[in-house]
This record gives sequence, structure tokens and C-alpha cells, in this order.
Amino acid sequence: METSLRFAVIGGGSWATAIVKMLCENLDEVGWYMRSVYAIEHIKKQDHNPNYLSSVEFDNDQLHLSSDINKTVREADVLIFAIPSVFLKRELDALTEPLDDKIIFSAIKGIVPETSLIVGEHFHKTYNLPYDNIGVITGPCHAEEVALERLSYLTIACSDEKKAKLIADKLSSDYINCKTSDDIVGTEYAAMLKNIYAIAAGIAHGLGYGDNFQSVLMSNAIREMKKFIKKVHKMKRNINDSAYLGDLLVTGYSVFSRNRMFGNMIGKGYTVKSAQMEMSMIAEGYYATESAYKIIKDTKAKTPIINAVYAVLYEGKEPKKIFKKLAEKLD
Repeated sequence: METSLRFAVIGGGSWATAIVKMLCENLDEVGWYMRSVYAIEHIKKQDHNPNYLSSVEFDNDQLHLSSDINKTVREADVLIFAIPSVFLKRELDALTEPLDDKIIFSAIKGIVPETSLIVGEHFHKTYNLPYDNIGVITGPCHAEEVALERLSYLTIACSDEKKAKLIADKLSSDYINCKTSDDIVGTEYAAMLKNIYAIAAGIAHGLGYGDNFQSVLMSNAIREMKKFIKKVHKMKRNINDSAYLGDLLVTGYSVFSRNRMFGNMIGKGYTVKSAQMEMSMIAEGYYATESAYKIIKDTKAKTPIINAVYAVLYEGKEPKKIFKKLAEKLD
């Protein structure tokens, strides 16, 4: 695999900022597209993103910043997408540059609402990209801890092992430990599902359930995740690996988890709209819940936790009543 490939990150949020930081540890130049011209000018003058992970300082000599997605795509060989899934189609609709000669890795933890597909499948089916040129970057890893350079772990999944190792090499450092996987579909679904379970954990906390219940909820969640993923993509995998169980736990328990925070607000009585307005970042699990529920109807997987979250978020059901019924189903 050629080592002189040019890398670029698409997105201006916290996870995109963290990935740029990781790449800058290993590369002389990194392309970086973000919509906000203000943020770009701020980074050029002040060396940090004004809106996300502002403690991270960049060397501007390493960055090729642009608010033109076509320029960034044209100048890169490897593209890492790190924008909320709900905005992905909007960004891609502005793209006129071809993607057929690019290596695409998704760091997006959600489903594309317009197609109800995980991001890898969306690129494959919409842009006819071969799976060998598509990969996934998953946790367990919070952007905030990358900013603090706390030891963190990533799983890089791709059906082409050489490409997975290439990305792992460019993201690894003293504080980032990367492993590779060939389970591109399973790891991406896991990254989507764990956000739903984190919302469930947040709702439970907001309702006053304690650590004992949370442990049972997470235990049931990983088993539910296993059943769901097996229905959509059957292959040999260890659901206890960090890409599945580890990512679930950190998202369900961490104070940095925006999905848990969103759920906590719902549990405390916020409406969905008021909770979304209060948060400065997107809770991917909200959109993932609707998409996962649609998939469940087709696969007939037994998913009481996802069903409960859907009932609260999309059917307007009373969280207290729904979680009382859910608690009776858990073991």
C-alpha cells in the first residue's frame, strides 16, 4: 500500500477535530473540510477550533483548510467522513468531484436517514464504491479524551486488511491504540446501536434508576445488539470485543456521552424538541432509533430496549410507564 497517500477529514465537529489531531501526529499535511468559514479563519489565526475541543492546538503548516468540499475531495486520496449522519446527504449533494478513485472511511456513528443505510452501505449502493475501498473507524473512544491525550482505543474495520492497517498506522500514537477488523458491517451497526442504548441509559438515570438497574440494562443491551447484528449480517464475531461491548459501555456510562445526556434530559421531563435545542451537539441515537426500528420490522428481531426508546422518542409515550414495563422484561 502506497504510504504517500493524501488524507483529508470531512467535518468540523468534535470527532472530526479529534481525528485531525490524531492524523497530525503522523502526517506532514492533512486536508480538512468544514462548512464554517468563521471556524476556518479562527483556526488559521488562533490555532484551535473555536467551537469544539478548543484546547487542541494545531500547527497550521500541517493543515489544508477549506470550506469547499470539492477542493478538499479533489486534493485527497483518503477521505475520513466525521459529520452527523443526518447531514451527510446534504454535504454529498454539493459534491461534483468523483469518489470512485478514493478510499472512504466513515467515523460516523449513525444511519443515513434518507436511505436508512449505515454509511458504508450508503457509499457502496449510492456511489457504487467497492467494499474494499470503504472502511469504518469505531471506538471505544470519546473525542474529549483524545483532546486530553488519555489512552484510547480504536477499531479500524475494512474488508481490505492492508487499507485497515494503513488507517490504523496513521491514527496510532502514544495515546491511541488501534486494532483492525474485517467486520465492517457489524462494527458500524454496533456503533449506531450503542447510541440508542446510551439514550436508554440516560432515560433510566433521569427517571431515578440506580447503578444496579443500569448494569442489568447494559447486560441486556449487549445481548440485544448481538441478536440485531446477527439478523442483518451473519458472520463469526466476538460481541465482547471492544468495538462492540467496549463502545457500548463507554457511551452508556461516560459523562462525555451526548446520547446519554440527551436521554437523561428526556427522563427528567424534557420534550424531544426542547432537549435537542438545549444540546449544542447532535445526539445520533435519536435518528438511529427510528432507522433501527424500521429494520426490526423487517428482521423481526426481539429488541425490547430499542422498542422502549422508540416508544418514548417517536410515539410520545410516558418514559416512566415504558421503562417500568421494560424493567419487567430484563433479566
